[in-house]
Amino acid sequence: MSRAEKFIVLPFKKVRGNVVPGEMRAASNAASAEKIARAMAERFVGVAAYSVQVDMESGDMSDPKVIWQSGEIADIAA
Repeated sequence: MSRAEKFIVLPFKKVRGNVVPGEMRAASNAASAEKIARAMAERFVGVAAYSVQVDMESGDMSDPKVIWQSGEIADIAA
């Protein structure tokens, strides 16, 4: 099993009173992920930049770690 660290940014919005993730954006590194997240923060109820471990064979993501967050976010590990 081959793993790689990837960086993603997730905006969050409210849908029927629940905080749900929006469209995921990829980033090339942790600094880029934080920069993208900060730029998006004013437009969403919440936004977070994550570092995740990806199984390159199956595409499964696990072990999300928050790099930066603002506002309300949901637990994406659940």
